[in-house]
Amino acid sequence: MKRSMALPTKKQFDYIVCMITGAILVVLVICSLLVGKYPLSIAGLVADEGIQRKVFWTLRFSRTMMAVWGGCCLGITGFAFQTIFRNPLASPDIIGVSSGASAGAAAGILFFGGSLAVTMSSFFGAFCAVAAALLLARMDMSRKNGSIVLAGIAVHALAQTVLMALKLTADPEKELASIEYWIMGGLNQITLYDMKIPAVLCLLSMVVLFLFHRQVILLSADSAEAKMLGVDVGKMQMLILLISTLAVACTISLTGLISFIGLLAPHIARLLTKNNRKITMLLSGLMGAVILSLADILARSVASTELPISIFTSLIGAPFLIYLIGKRRDV
Repeated sequence: MKRSMALPTKKQFDYIVCMITGAILVVLVICSLLVGKYPLSIAGLVADEGIQRKVFWTLRFSRTMMAVWGGCCLGITGFAFQTIFRNPLASPDIIGVSSGASAGAAAGILFFGGSLAVTMSSFFGAFCAVAAALLLARMDMSRKNGSIVLAGIAVHALAQTVLMALKLTADPEKELASIEYWIMGGLNQITLYDMKIPAVLCLLSMVVLFLFHRQVILLSADSAEAKMLGVDVGKMQMLILLISTLAVACTISLTGLISFIGLLAPHIARLLTKNNRKITMLLSGLMGAVILSLADILARSVASTELPISIFTSLIGAPFLIYLIGKRRDV
């Protein structure tokens, strides 16, 4: 008599996918800690070799943790944006967060200098952009989801104009190069000291998003249906929007602009789980961490000089975006 093998249920399958993704992330974290210009080895670290330990704690550990934390943040907030706007093409910079942070960082490089000043300036610029987008959206009496998208486009154009004006006043040999390098994105100058406050704010934001996961999912339904289920659509949408923006601003204020992770990670998670539940939000974060960690490893290993991370995320993200646009057109 043949023994029948029980297949895993849908819920069990989703957890298995999360565990496999987590295992891949652990492998990438170990590789990230050891890969770089100065070779590290587990034996050397265990033997307490001075240079290896210094490189590990001052360079590798901080950028590896930033890749995990930043990718997770961008993946989860990308899931939140796509869900509440019911738009598969939405990403965390849909309301001008990234462009506002770019203008703020450029102002910090020009007028203040220092990594802390640049971080605070980019953080301030991101929130100014969000505030402007929300004010513009509230001027639309129809209160449609598309109004925040149109407001984001307008804020993005304004922020890009400010950024270009700041570039024109920058020293071409020093300040302009720093601005361009920040815009390209990278993890090589991040220290544990820089991460303290942004990491705490980002962690709190992601915890709140998970606590409100039910409301986030309900916002993907029709507004009338969500109201019937007890959700104050306007207030909840603004709350999720502000929390997500806080998390994104905390991340990009340190890393610079890193494109497409907020778009890619949630889509990959949904393709694997075939649903839009809490487990998909978690998987979106894990996928974001995997993508950013892999991109960071490639950025410092494929060439003699370190390359911008956005080169590698864009190589994957741009074709995927074209695929999504074509898919929407065919439907």
